[in-house]
Amino acid sequence: MKLKYKILLVAALMAGGLSSCDTDFLDVTPPTEIPTEEVWKDGALAEGFVTGIYAGLQQGGFSEQMLASLTDEAVFTHTGRNINTVNEGSLSPSNLGWVDATYGWSQMYQYIRASNIALANLGTSSMTDDALKARLKGESYFMRAYYYQQLVRYYGAVPIIKKVFALNEDYSVPRNTFDECIKQIISDADSAALLLDGKTLAKGRATKAAALALKSRVLLYAASDLYDVPTAKAKSAVLAAFTNPEFLGYPSGDRKARWQAAQAAAKVALDASGGGYKLNLTAPATAEQGKINYISMAMAGASADKTLDASAASEIIFGRFFTASQNEGARQTGLNNGPNGYHNWAGNTPIGTLVDDYQMMDGTAFSWTNPTHKASPYVNRDPRLYATIMYDGATWKPRPSDAKDPANQIQTGAYDLLDDKGALINRKGLDTRSSSIEDWNGSRTGYYMRKFIDPNPSLYDNTDRQNIPWPFIRTTELVFNYIEASIEVGDEAIALEWLNKIRFRAGMPAVKASGAALRDAYRHEKRIEMAYEEQRYHDARRWMIAQTTLGRPLQYINVIGKFKPGKSMKEPYHYDTSVYDYTYTPVEEKSHENRTWVDKMYFRPFSRDEMNRNAKLVQNPGYDK
Repeated sequence: MKLKYKILLVAALMAGGLSSCDTDFLDVTPPTEIPTEEVWKDGALAEGFVTGIYAGLQQGGFSEQMLASLTDEAVFTHTGRNINTVNEGSLSPSNLGWVDATYGWSQMYQYIRASNIALANLGTSSMTDDALKARLKGESYFMRAYYYQQLVRYYGAVPIIKKVFALNEDYSVPRNTFDECIKQIISDADSAALLLDGKTLAKGRATKAAALALKSRVLLYAASDLYDVPTAKAKSAVLAAFTNPEFLGYPSGDRKARWQAAQAAAKVALDASGGGYKLNLTAPATAEQGKINYISMAMAGASADKTLDASAASEIIFGRFFTASQNEGARQTGLNNGPNGYHNWAGNTPIGTLVDDYQMMDGTAFSWTNPTHKASPYVNRDPRLYATIMYDGATWKPRPSDAKDPANQIQTGAYDLLDDKGALINRKGLDTRSSSIEDWNGSRTGYYMRKFIDPNPSLYDNTDRQNIPWPFIRTTELVFNYIEASIEVGDEAIALEWLNKIRFRAGMPAVKASGAALRDAYRHEKRIEMAYEEQRYHDARRWMIAQTTLGRPLQYINVIGKFKPGKSMKEPYHYDTSVYDYTYTPVEEKSHENRTWVDKMYFRPFSRDEMNRNAKLVQNPGYDK
């Protein structure tokens, strides 16, 4: 979705102290400005305005600092970006830490206001193209629902504003209840689905399927532990002490009915999605095919790598798309996150606890206490590990010309080598923070992100930009919604059937579980499948498991390669188990980020400035001191 129009809406001009002959020029419409009333009569101009509302999506989740680094998926390598403010629990109304524009308070209300302008004017427009008018209204309803959904899942209940404020009005508005917010979002999503029914739109624009998918997400969240006030109070003293629980969730009501509504919405959305990608397998794919399936979905058909399946683009229900004609920061995801030994910046690097959570190929858990696992931790694992994580010894793209590495393997360890004179030395790998290529842009964790980085060997991340779309909502999220709601209402057979569809596509064996074990298996599967897709931040909160997940210390991996007896290697180094004995040691690290979970972090605070502007706004729990 690209912006094709720039519209300047102008109010009436007024001038005083001028004679009538001097004011004739005011009757001339400047050629670069278009009066408001004219915009809504012209289909192209009206579409241009509505297209502009999508700008609030920014770069999707491809910001240089990714939401994954506010979770137990990743850590942001570079200091001074205010991420530690959030992760160390020092968030406050006066210090918001890092806030991405995709959920920032002022940004979301800016585009909600634009949606309100569009809906108000389209409702009275004399535009003759009724089909276009209906579509634009549908898109505006969807975007308003989406932006409110962003606010609610970060802040809890917010003021619902559907009017366009005039100058000098009282802008003090109280928070609506959580229930009212959910109802408004669902109403907008329903309106969007109705108006967009049967419409064919360019990729990146709202559709009926996208509206139904958004509704599914919102209803699933609304049924979760964090938003059921009795459950939340029982799990958190901070939330229990809050005197306005109606802003955080449902103080009472039929929770089972909420789960049933979530299940029904997920099924409707899933039926409308087109079926997703390879969710019809009845047995596990091969390990290699499982890896290809997963990379193909991450690339969404945008890679020139012919080994991948372009039809995987069918997974995206609502996404942010990019083109080579635009110099957008999101297109440098490979540069932002790739290895420093490729002149990349190692931004959002995976942490050990994520890597450890990938199962063995037989479906059993990986464990550092298992001698076989510890000796070869990256062998015979869930195929999605190899599609998501770069680890020591993993094959990657050809190195730049200033790197001596004909094997093109990730090097995050320290290795014995013989120098030119035959003396034994110990050299740090090319992708460490002691690299001979770049010693400042190295991973702190011993791992690198691979997911969403185009594997095409002809694409060098430090010079060429990729065009991978960001998946705001993909079909697999709907499958997870359906599974979770089905578990909660007791339809375990349905949950198992769909859970195993996801696993079969990845090349993993079927899960056989029930009760609490099934819920745990589901949560594990979602953590792995949706890594780096901005799901974990919200899941850990709404399941209220953040204390034991997001609050864990960071875990790195220390890799050492020592010569086997009688073996040696000269420069250049390459990974070789016939020459080296490798040892892998998990290490907890607190100096870069001393992660601490405090329960106030279930919701973001309203800024001090916003509280001062709006005296009717009640602050979230834990932020008054």
